[in-house]
Amino acid sequence: MSGLLTSKRPYLLRALHEWLTDNNETPLIVVDAEHPDVIAPGGYADKGKLVLNISYAATSALHIGSETITFSARFNGRPMNMHIPVDAVMAAYGRESGEGMVFAIADDDLSSVPDSAGQSRPKPAAPAKSSPPNLTVIK
Repeated sequence: MSGLLTSKRPYLLRALHEWLTDNNETPLIVVDAEHPDVIAPGGYADKGKLVLNISYAATSALHIGSETITFSARFNGRPMNMHIPVDAVMAAYGRESGEGMVFAIADDDLSSVPDSAGQSRPKPAAPAKSSPPNLTVIK
């Protein structure tokens, strides 16, 4: 195999959306509202994060692609076309249970990975190199 692997985030987002929908959960995504390519309504972000309902009931023409999530939704009764880069999605979870997944800021940036409570934890250290086993012959 040669070259770099593609991002697994869009695959995981599609799978989580399907799993949550199949289990009668309302799929929500947490988006980095400060990402330069996010097209979303202003004024709904809290601390730079925007929580969006991406259920089929709340959206029209939902498409979770390899690069972007696009759909139409209503905000205060006004329709809006949404454009969310997949790399701007910070988490996906079910409203009812909280089950889901938190993503690293960038697929290749694992220096600070959020835990399930949203707290940042350091990247695990590489195991220390140990000396080879020492065998002793017992007579």
